[in-house]
Amino acid sequence: QVQLVESGGGLVQAGGSLRLSCTASGRTPYTTAWLRQSPGKERDFGAAISWSGGRTYYADSVKGRFTISRDNDKNAVYLQMNRLRPEDTAVYYCAAAPPNGNWPPLDFGYWGQGTQVTVSS
Repeated sequence: QVQLVESGGGLVQAGGSLRLSCTASGRTPYTTAWLRQSPGKERDFGAAISWSGGRTYYADSVKGRFTISRDNDKNAVYLQMNRLRPEDTAVYYCAAAPPNGNWPPLDFGYWGQGTQVTVSS
């Protein structure tokens, strides 16, 4: 059983930055991803990082603006979001997938509760 807790969301003006954190219970070897969901829309994939941190994947919508990283000593995964746009407004979820599954990960066994990010224009 893995529990994921996100933090770091908030309100920011367009062009600003936020850093999201995802803390996991226990030191478990999982691929971790950030996904997001806006009201009335399907959940979108944002970024993923392998357990070792050696592989990362970004959706086109965030590539070049967002950076995913992890610190396994702290059981934490981060999402640095720069040059935020109003269309980035969403609830951001951290999710964990088996380390030897698909790449980028498609099936997530564990989810956090989400953190709201609102970007004003």
